[in-house]
Amino acid sequence: MAQKPSIPKGTRDFGPMEMAKRNYIFNTIKDVYALYGFQQIETPAMETLQTLMGKYGEEGDKLLFKVLNSGDFMNKVSDDELHERNSLHLAAKLCEKGLRYDLTVPFARYVVMHREELQLPFKRYQIQPVWRADRPQKGRYREFYQCDADVVGSDSLLNEVELMQIVDTVFTKFGVRVQIKINNRKILTGIAEIIGEADKIVDITVAIDKLDKIGLESVNAELKEDGIPDEAIEKLQPIISLSGSNSEKLDVIGKILADSEIGVKGVEETRFILDALEKTGLDNEIELDLTLARGLNYYTGAIFEVKALDTPMGSITGGGRYDNLTGIFGMPGLSGVGISFGADRIYDVLNELDLYPKEAVNSTQLLFINFGEKETAYCLPSVTKARKAGIRTEMYPDSAKMKKQMGYANAKNIPFVALAGENEINEGKLTLKNMATGEQTMVTPDELIAIVTK
Repeated sequence: MAQKPSIPKGTRDFGPMEMAKRNYIFNTIKDVYALYGFQQIETPAMETLQTLMGKYGEEGDKLLFKVLNSGDFMNKVSDDELHERNSLHLAAKLCEKGLRYDLTVPFARYVVMHREELQLPFKRYQIQPVWRADRPQKGRYREFYQCDADVVGSDSLLNEVELMQIVDTVFTKFGVRVQIKINNRKILTGIAEIIGEADKIVDITVAIDKLDKIGLESVNAELKEDGIPDEAIEKLQPIISLSGSNSEKLDVIGKILADSEIGVKGVEETRFILDALEKTGLDNEIELDLTLARGLNYYTGAIFEVKALDTPMGSITGGGRYDNLTGIFGMPGLSGVGISFGADRIYDVLNELDLYPKEAVNSTQLLFINFGEKETAYCLPSVTKARKAGIRTEMYPDSAKMKKQMGYANAKNIPFVALAGENEINEGKLTLKNMATGEQTMVTPDELIAIVTK
């Protein structure tokens, strides 16, 4: 007996219903991106390892899927090198390409390669799969989609304001109540300066970013383990426990950071963004969260994170301002700001809250029953007419038993079934059955289209 086929760990098949839901997510995000003037690009699934390596740190490099060179890839490897079993050295000899780890580094490469063609500021969005050789677990896959939007070539904080409006618009369209959290890396740098631990900024931000997950006591213990003195940890307590309105928090942190030039700058930037958003009127809540740090250390200004309010899911969107995106490819000084929607987590949120619109997941709207050659010939013009009217229509291909054809309609959740026998043909009409109510009506082709469309 042939072995049952399988797929690689950490990857998934998506059936018709799952694809309908995923396309609803992608199309909604695409429509909103376009509404704000973002243009779509795509980059290859494979990049050169020269492009990818060294951009994600040592741990990230280990998670890159490398692609073997074509042809006789072993001919450049000596027996001594094989006996050494140095996997990194061998990979460098055997592989010149790798699957992209994210969309950010390929985007940076794209900007540098196409600089002369681009109109700055360049507003791009990209919705494509990425690959990581991670250990698969719940919610973590080796192949998954990212839905990124970035603006490069502009320092204006209006870009941050627009990105927050995009987040608000997308989740309003999905019907998901969210909380948008905002902070600024300059504020975090200012805090590290004020408590006298400027050189420990990374340790401090990594620890306080876990406040929601592990609690204040564990955060303080982690800070102590990282060599932060008790006096500095003590100074940190009122800052990370700050409460009140966004304006009140900004007033307090502004006074605390008065002697830190970079901290003051961060407060000013955050105030501008929040004041502008107040004028635009968001449907969802936006909160200044001074513990929000985000793990990636390349953020240099505003940082954002979005959480669903009605189901526990962790971050479903994130992003921020970064400087020198293209510096890694020899083109320094190009600032940018971007966001990324977590499509897989959004999929789970919409599933849990049952928020998919019926029209988004029901494919076929109308099925014509096949009674034989004569009846099919009579129905085909109506099938064509229904499709021209924009109704998603199928003609059952075989003249199978009525029970089988109706079972097909039920299995696919097709809301209307049309059929024509001797009586209908004689009268120039069709019988239309509403599958939800069971009601049957004899109608003309035009009446059928009006009922199904309605």
